[in-house]
Amino acid sequence: MSTIPRVSSAIAGEPAHFGSVLAHQPEIAESFFALYGRFWGSDVLPARIKEVARMRNARITECGFCRNVRFDKAVAQGLGEDVVDDITDGYESSGRLTDTEKAVLKFTDALIHDPELLTGDARAALQRHLSPAQIAEAGLGVTLFLALAKALITMGLEPEVMDRTVLPTPAVLEAAE
Repeated sequence: MSTIPRVSSAIAGEPAHFGSVLAHQPEIAESFFALYGRFWGSDVLPARIKEVARMRNARITECGFCRNVRFDKAVAQGLGEDVVDDITDGYESSGRLTDTEKAVLKFTDALIHDPELLTGDARAALQRHLSPAQIAEAGLGVTLFLALAKALITMGLEPEVMDRTVLPTPAVLEAAE
């Protein structure tokens, strides 16, 4: 993957990263970050489940930033590296992933690769483990994760080297008064 930025930072003196590149379009950036913060702030779907889907997307897209970041809310909900290590091809046979997580991973694969992966037993499992509101939230999340990873990769905004990092879970920033 390219680590040479293809788009400059809009913030003087700041290197190109996703936020500084989006700053070229401040209103759109504000809307995107508000949506992403609201998504992570919603408890309709637990952060751990969201993070499981995000990790699957990271593995599929090979996004270096996405693969190495963990959000603290999911870690606090018990998502450890032993579980993350099982989010690979063959996750269906994992003894560490829950049945709900496996259903969400199949849904993630269907959204990213082929909707036909979500038929029969896979569809029934998803509907058994998640409510319609949770499925909708998971679908939005995977869509955001895929778009964000592809943007980072395509714009050359991935770090060349990055240690595993736990970051605060994204949140909606309140406007300054």
